[in-house]
Amino acid sequence: MAVAGVTGGAVAQAGLLDRERIIAQPGFNRWLVPPAALAIHLCIGMAYGFSVFWLPLSKALPTTDPSCSSLTLLGALTTTACNWRVADLGWIYTLFFVLLGCSAAIWGGWLERVGPRKAGFVSACCWCGGILIAALGVMSHQLWLMWIGAGVIGGVGLGLGYISPVSTLVKWFPDRRGMATGMAIMGFGGGAMIGAPLANLLMTYFKTDTSVGVWQTFVVMALIYFVFMLGGAFGYRIPPAGWRPEGWTPPVAKSTMITHRHVHLRDAHKTPQFWLIWAVLCLNVSAGIGVIGMASPMLQEIFAGSLIGQPGVGFAQLDAAQKAQIAAIAAGFTGLLSLFNIGGRFFWASMSDKIGRKNTYFCFFILGIILYALAPTLATLGSKALFVLAFGIILSMYGGGFATVPAYLADIFGTQFVGAIHGRLLTAWATAGIFGPLVVNYIREAQIAAGVAPGPALYTSTMYILACLLALGLVANALVKPLPEKWFMSDEEVAALQAKTAAANAGPTGSFGIGTGGFDAKAALAWAVVGIPLLWGVWVTLKSSFALFG
Repeated sequence: MAVAGVTGGAVAQAGLLDRERIIAQPGFNRWLVPPAALAIHLCIGMAYGFSVFWLPLSKALPTTDPSCSSLTLLGALTTTACNWRVADLGWIYTLFFVLLGCSAAIWGGWLERVGPRKAGFVSACCWCGGILIAALGVMSHQLWLMWIGAGVIGGVGLGLGYISPVSTLVKWFPDRRGMATGMAIMGFGGGAMIGAPLANLLMTYFKTDTSVGVWQTFVVMALIYFVFMLGGAFGYRIPPAGWRPEGWTPPVAKSTMITHRHVHLRDAHKTPQFWLIWAVLCLNVSAGIGVIGMASPMLQEIFAGSLIGQPGVGFAQLDAAQKAQIAAIAAGFTGLLSLFNIGGRFFWASMSDKIGRKNTYFCFFILGIILYALAPTLATLGSKALFVLAFGIILSMYGGGFATVPAYLADIFGTQFVGAIHGRLLTAWATAGIFGPLVVNYIREAQIAAGVAPGPALYTSTMYILACLLALGLVANALVKPLPEKWFMSDEEVAALQAKTAAANAGPTGSFGIGTGGFDAKAALAWAVVGIPLLWGVWVTLKSSFALFG
């Protein structure tokens, strides 16, 4: 009752988006928060699927000027007479993840002050507004407008939307930190499974003799996403200071790797532990994102004719029709990797609750090194099923790394500023998003220049180098130790911060009748709203992957 009285007075004076407005009241069910996070992550996760627009946009104009063959990147940004190249459009993908990491780092502290609702609302405005600006860019055939709209403004929306639920879920589920963040962050991996087939359906519907249907698709998807993201933002609630799940008490620490204290945001990046975990995430992501980028050509060039029942026929010996056939089958491989990516985010994050975050990353690196080292042998043997399984497991650990790292940070630095600390750590993702594909593509081009023909040998060096990256990550993870006492805030400083930012009771701890209810009817409905689209995306992906083993 004391909490209700304190928060009630604050709510009466708070604006609709203010942090004080979303402090949970007695009777609130904590299982309503993960679907709110998923509603946002499933929308912004379409960033992974934006390549579905590249080919249609590269043929948007019926005719082009002969001078277009010598078009520079600067010329492509402003031309209205030439079709854009896929490489020019691909920069939007790079902008997505560079801006995601940068915006998460810059505005992570602001998010902790204002709360997840306001951050989620701003994310919806930036992501959906950026897509609408990109639609204007398509209509006027101005690539620079697409870069600014989808890439820059949309990228800021990605960063704010990605980190908006992290600290909230960690605080709602102190008993299952890994599972909680895994539930939300798996949505980012699943966004493309829903968005890409939806985009294909919409482009087919809107396509005419004079339009490829992309700008209309952008408008419709932006409106759909805005509704879902607003629903997620307004579904957020935060627990009052001192709240804990009913009947749960913080366990006596079995591991010195888990702290019940808190490090201030201003100090986290000064510790070696922050930069070691930064390196752990960067190296894990660099290896995985390189595979994502080359998954389709890798499968086609390694297995070639065996994908269509003609073993022994190399990639160079296939005609155009056969190459089109294996390209369609390789798309199924990419879809399967997406499923492993999503499943790994939930599985490994939940597993980390049982075996610990550091041990989970040890699994990532040791298994990854073994599987990358075995991949050339599996390719040479022509073992398609084992090759696909190996890379499926690798991609599950790529996704699991994203989902586990927020809980890793909460274990080491405490929960008070974990969202903002996580935001700063995501600069590792931005770095890996450039470094990983650059290294992988350079190695492949160097092999081709050296005369290596398409086939297993073309990727052997790549696999061994990726294994070396994971070995460096293994060393970095081994060096992560508990923080010395000097980095933690005093109990008085924590209480003052909680009272200031939450405007809530910083006194006795307890459940206060908040967070109860389990998986009741209201929670089931909220999960259905996000779960049904996700299941549809899974089904579409599975159908497209059947051809891989057909």
